[in-house]
Amino acid sequence: MSWTEEKVAKLKELWGKGNTASQIAEIIGGISRNAVIGKAHRLNLSAKIKTRTATTNKNFEATIKDSRVKVKRGRKSKFQSLIIEKDFEPENPKQLEELDENSCKWPIGHPDESNFYFCGRSSLKDFSYCKLHLLYAYQPKGKKEEISDKDEVPEFIEKKIQSG
Repeated sequence: MSWTEEKVAKLKELWGKGNTASQIAEIIGGISRNAVIGKAHRLNLSAKIKTRTATTNKNFEATIKDSRVKVKRGRKSKFQSLIIEKDFEPENPKQLEELDENSCKWPIGHPDESNFYFCGRSSLKDFSYCKLHLLYAYQPKGKKEEISDKDEVPEFIEKKIQSG
């Protein structure tokens, strides 16, 4: 695709009006969004950065606090519906061929070993794992804790039990 003078003029006009690269590509036709971005960059057209209007520090800080609260709520709500019991159903060891859509697919052991199997407990709806292994798979943000003993309930799971 070659850029004709007409296409370049149309690009400059649309870019100046604030159209997106996708919109410009669609209007000009026969070019991709990335081609528009590349040409705009080579033409040194101004970057499309929308700046926020001047606000006081109080408003800005309040906005930041609100967004932090929303993020925390969103992360917590992922596990809020998960009711955790300390006594999980017993493992139901299964081989790969025996797994179905309702089986926990958490691998136990190493695939090269003869005693390798999958957990086999009932998995939660829309997940591949049971309640216990779901907590291992989806750990909280930050440092992942080292789990030493299988029989103990790790601290981060205890916190989820209390908050649930």
